Amino acid sequence: MITLGIDPGTARLGYGVVDSAGEARALAYGVVESRRGVPMAERLVVLFEGVQALIAEHRPESLAVEQLFFARNVTNALSVGQARGVVLLAGARAGLTIAEYTPAEVKQAVTGYGKADKPQMQEMVRLILRLDRVPTPDDAADALAVALCHAQTAPFRELVGG
Repeated sequence: MITLGIDPGTARLGYGVVDSAGEARALAYGVVESRRGVPMAERLVVLFEGVQALIAEHRPESLAVEQLFFARNVTNALSVGQARGVVLLAGARAGLTIAEYTPAEVKQAVTGYGKADKPQMQEMVRLILRLDRVPTPDDAADALAVALCHAQTAPFRELVGG
């Protein structure tokens, strides 16, 4: 199963493509960037088209997106919510199975501890995917973790109908 994992953001949207047939391996990772100072509508178009291009290139069966977690900055939370919206739209238009995970669910699935810190998460992503070094930038590493979470969780969700 090929999963496109997304760590949503409006300045940098992290992505990670994981093939979990057999041992999990990273097919691609990185960020889709939009320019600051550009109207939000234009930035969202850049993100939408970037996700569409990733879907066209990698042909994933599923899209896994990190859910918005409590944010202290309301403006930031709203913009991340808008980024999530265009990601969900791109996945739905492509007919992908879509799953959403909280940060704690991602941490639990990848490290076995729902309160793992960022360095622990990044090192586990590196180890699980047998990468030479921790993926950068952080947004890409987080997106790979979301994809891994889905790869580990999806078979169980399918069994229980959730």
